Amino acid sequence: MKETLPQAPHKPRRLLPKLLLALAAVLAALMLAVLLLFQRELRTLGTLERVGNTSLFTMEYIGDYGFDDFLETGASSDPELIRFIAGKLLKGLPMEFDLPDLGCSTFAAHTPEGDAVFGRNFDMYYSPALFVKTAPSNGYRSISMVNLAYIGFGEDKLPTGLLDSFFCLAAPYVPLDGVNEKGVAVGVLLIDTEPTNQQTEKVDITTTTAIRMILDQAATVEEALTLLGEYDMHASANSCYHFQIADASGRAVVVEYIGDTMNVVESPRATNFLLTPGDWDFGTGQDRFETLTAAMGAAEGILPKRRPWTCWRPSASSHSRKSAAPPSGPVFITKAEAPSSSRWGWIMTTCTSSVSGTDRFSPQCAAVFPAAHFLCLSVSNFI
Repeated sequence: MKETLPQAPHKPRRLLPKLLLALAAVLAALMLAVLLLFQRELRTLGTLERVGNTSLFTMEYIGDYGFDDFLETGASSDPELIRFIAGKLLKGLPMEFDLPDLGCSTFAAHTPEGDAVFGRNFDMYYSPALFVKTAPSNGYRSISMVNLAYIGFGEDKLPTGLLDSFFCLAAPYVPLDGVNEKGVAVGVLLIDTEPTNQQTEKVDITTTTAIRMILDQAATVEEALTLLGEYDMHASANSCYHFQIADASGRAVVVEYIGDTMNVVESPRATNFLLTPGDWDFGTGQDRFETLTAAMGAAEGILPKRRPWTCWRPSASSHSRKSAAPPSGPVFITKAEAPSSSRWGWIMTTCTSSVSGTDRFSPQCAAVFPAAHFLCLSVSNFI
């Protein structure tokens, strides 16, 4: 009689639930590790919001962005800065900088009530913008504007998804203007000449990180100048720039670099040419500078209560490439106003407008580009 041997149990069926549990445990552990690793970053990105259907975004940076560490070593170029940001904030994610030509004007003025005001326009091809709030533990709170095109965004790529928005974590290092809680305002303007490349044996700093340093550490124009004098300036995006800096006392200067020399010009306005005395054959925006000078002179430095940007408007026949003024077309006004319970004691209005139709030359202004950003920061409202 043939003996029947007992069959071995079907192990795969019994092991499958255990394998699934083990896999789930591994995935949960990985997710927990990611959450712990990116806790601060995810909290920051959780504050990122789009303003209506515009190309304007707002974000509050939560926690330390490592700027003190950056100032110890500095950076002499965008690639060096990118390596620092990638290692410090982006956990190794690659990125690149690309700053297009800018046609800008800045001015410092007062309201009829005596409040100090810093105005700035920012004209170029389509560019999304990011309004950033920062509050470093050992520095001053500030608000600043970032041109998102500088860090890779554009009309077909906006920070609306988690992966894309991750690059917004670099925002504290790439502002183009801003104001801090002490009333120091700063903006940068392009000059069409050789890039600044100071070589005086000091720690290196780039254009946009210099703005961050001023916002974080300067309480007056004089303190801002002292800080800038401690570093060798290297232009961001392989270009040349000068800075307009103003404070709550009403003092306003323009800082320019010629060779290895930092020059300071007392001026409440600037455009895109050097103000340092000399025979310079480069730079543009002289017509806008004259318009600002005449308008602010006629008003005795008092900012009009309504439509303050009209002081930028040159004659209708002036259509130079850098004669930037807010173009005609729809205007979207966003008021970022903190409630009384908030630690942010500021009010800021940003206007973005686009030229209607396809004609880049509006008869009411001299803007060549199809989009413009206007930024007016009330210094005293931040104090």
